Amino acid sequence: MQTIKEKVIESIKKLPNDANYDDIMESIYVQQMITKGIEQLDKGEFISHEDVKERFREWLK
Repeated sequence: MQTIKEKVIESIKKLPNDANYDDIMESIYVQQMITKGIEQLDKGEFISHEDVKERFREWLK
């Protein structure tokens, strides 16, 4: 399993050579949110597709 530092370095290496600080920060943020989402899924902290559809039905009334 990769460390956070290794994941960040790998993510930065995939950016184009003309990437700026904002590009790098966005890349790190996106990776962080993906990791957080996967962790939430693993813990069962999610809303089913059917529940989301029901919520939309309620909101769109």
